[in-house]
Amino acid sequence: MQKLGLSQNLQQKLSPQQIQFIKLLQVPTAELESRIEEELEINPALEEGEEQEKIEDENSPDEEPAETSNSEEDIDIKDYLSEDDYGGYKMQGDGNEDEDDREMPIPMSSSLHEQLMSQLDFLGLPEREYAVGKQLVGSIESDGYIRRDLEAIVNDMAFSQGIETNLEEVEAVLKKIQTFDPAGIAARNLQECLLLQLERMDNGHDIDVAVAKKIIAECYDEFTKKHYQKIQKKLDTEDEEFVRDAMELIVKLNPKPGGGTNAGGAKNQYIIPDFILTNNNGKLDLTLNSRNAPELRISRSYTDMFKAYDKGNKKDKKLKEAVTFVKQKLDAAKWFIDAIKQRQQTLLRTMKAIIDFQYDFFLEGDETKLKPMILKDIATMINMDISTVSRVASSKAIQTDFGIFPLKYFFSEGISTESGEEVSSREVKQIIKDIIESEDKNHPFSDDKLETILNEKGYNIARRTVAKYREQLNIPVARLRKEL
Repeated sequence: MQKLGLSQNLQQKLSPQQIQFIKLLQVPTAELESRIEEELEINPALEEGEEQEKIEDENSPDEEPAETSNSEEDIDIKDYLSEDDYGGYKMQGDGNEDEDDREMPIPMSSSLHEQLMSQLDFLGLPEREYAVGKQLVGSIESDGYIRRDLEAIVNDMAFSQGIETNLEEVEAVLKKIQTFDPAGIAARNLQECLLLQLERMDNGHDIDVAVAKKIIAECYDEFTKKHYQKIQKKLDTEDEEFVRDAMELIVKLNPKPGGGTNAGGAKNQYIIPDFILTNNNGKLDLTLNSRNAPELRISRSYTDMFKAYDKGNKKDKKLKEAVTFVKQKLDAAKWFIDAIKQRQQTLLRTMKAIIDFQYDFFLEGDETKLKPMILKDIATMINMDISTVSRVASSKAIQTDFGIFPLKYFFSEGISTESGEEVSSREVKQIIKDIIESEDKNHPFSDDKLETILNEKGYNIARRTVAKYREQLNIPVARLRKEL
């Protein structure tokens, strides 16, 4: 027998504005421009361009307000004639007007040359060194190499620009350009290209990287001819696996860091930083990469339509239907501009909290000074939901004086302890490293044994996670750690 009954429950539903904000929040800067262009195409009430002069309200203070009724179809004209609506919203990073003059990183479809010039601009070199750098960048070929002799570039600078320089100065600027992304760029030959990439990978602890560097630096001729036995002899080792692991690392490097253009004519995609962090004499200054987004405003013609309606016949049905359509478009335009503004404020607020938390790292770039940090830490600092922080961190990057980093780099996975506390995966990795360093090398611990030891210490961790962390630490499996 069926029965009817009433029940109450609470459900949280997101408004269209909130959904729009959430979608925009997770869009990286590289895709924001296309998202804005899409909105401009579908909404004629939204425009891009310079801020308009403030439109004065034509009604004098003594005039009586327009007649209104209680109909749900009535439109409040005054909501759309305030100066905030048509004054325009110029999208900026942190409100600093000087940011307009600053050269920001390029959109996703930019060329290799544009991307390198953007990084050169960021160095803030003196005028003379900047001219040398510009000449060097212009000499880089599509595959990422610079094959023109540096002495010829010295002569080019003298004859074409009247700038007297020397080989040492050109080489010094070249070394700076070789730190740019992608790794290996501006190399003069394949050997230098591979070494530049290995230098970028070297953290001082990875033995495969150290051996690979030695092979390329000291055994390059043998490497190109695949004389592996001669390499072993030069490295004074009989361990084939020792050399083989390093060789496997080398063959994974990119021999053409510039990449060039593919057969279809599409250009390469590069990481576009969403934030720019500069260290001005110990003071960290954060700005948003806002150059990729155009200036937005509410259409002047649409506000004029409302003025005409305000003075016209309110009983004209066709006019009222047209104005209702206009109102919908104005609402959508206002929501979009507000969502863009809220996105920028949230990005800056989140990034500033990350910088405060990892201040020592951002000050010097020393990886050893990175603190364990999870999403909850930042969410608590800025009083926002963890999901909001996650959306900010998921596809964003920051450019610093020592490289471009994805925001995910500063977070570590949370591991639950028996007490329910969340601890950083970096902490767990350090414990795994300590356990392995102190193990009996005649009987090294398997991943199963490491899992048991960690569980006994109160860390709820699975064997597959142990294996993943061990691999991230570049520590081989137990049988390869065994010593006789």
